[in-house]
Amino acid sequence: MNTSAVSAAIESLDLTNCIIYDQRRNQPMFRYEHAPQASSTLVPVYSCTKSILSALICIAMDKGILPSADTLASEFFPRLRQDGDPRKRAITMRHLLAMSSGLEWTEFGGRNSFPNMTRSADWVAFTLDQPMASEPGARWTYNSGVSQLLSAILAQCAGMSVARFAELYLFGPLEIEHYRWPTDPQGIHAGGFGLELTANDMMKFGQLYLQQGVWNGSMLIASSLVKSSTLPEIAVSAPERGSYGWHWWNDSVPTAGAAAAFYYARGFGGQFIVVWPAAEAVIVTTRKARKKGLSPITVFRERLAHLILGDRRPTLHP
Repeated sequence: MNTSAVSAAIESLDLTNCIIYDQRRNQPMFRYEHAPQASSTLVPVYSCTKSILSALICIAMDKGILPSADTLASEFFPRLRQDGDPRKRAITMRHLLAMSSGLEWTEFGGRNSFPNMTRSADWVAFTLDQPMASEPGARWTYNSGVSQLLSAILAQCAGMSVARFAELYLFGPLEIEHYRWPTDPQGIHAGGFGLELTANDMMKFGQLYLQQGVWNGSMLIASSLVKSSTLPEIAVSAPERGSYGWHWWNDSVPTAGAAAAFYYARGFGGQFIVVWPAAEAVIVTTRKARKKGLSPITVFRERLAHLILGDRRPTLHP
């Protein structure tokens, strides 16, 4: 790989970290840090938290702690059974994971938004109180409130905090020792944002998914659930592109002969964990502040992908 060309491609992004890991060599093929030890410093990953939560949900399903994704949300929130709108009673965990619950939500503004949720006395109740805008499964709407519902479901069924569950079954095995994770007023860890990790630990998480849930010879997440959670579940709405899985984004890049799919965790301002099976690569970026112009994922798709792949033939998976 031409590292000089990669450096030139990311120069305008004002990143704090960029790590490109090559699974074939079992080592980074490129590493950039804006300052010494930047990749070992905690940074807010913002909505990348959602993909971490997805992993924990899958682990809990695999262990039988959580039921299948098609279980009704009312199993965990009985108040939904009495809701006057039958559409709300039909919401499942799958709808929450794919952000297709049908709840009316505007995320960054308006009455039923993420900022108003965080100012409320009860984030779960705030989300459940929102009216329905469409049938569950019919439309994708980005919604950090449903992530909080999933966090509450996991804590309820596991009988412990989400962070403690992560320490036992994800962070511990990955040797993620340092993190910060805020909670809502009820002590439920934020499901859609707020987690702080190092870029090195973000890379470990991406490697785990590239390796289909296996870490150091142990299966941390069933490969079937890794696949189910990262496959496209529903098309996203413009101006976004691609599709959405279980709290993972999906897209593809053109390669010789076919489009090569990738999936990624995405956080506000430029935090990304990109898993690209065709190139057997993981790309992690972090950035202190949102910057006008191209985002890291656009630069990856339009400039970095062909540099990473180089002369290698892509491994196209069914």
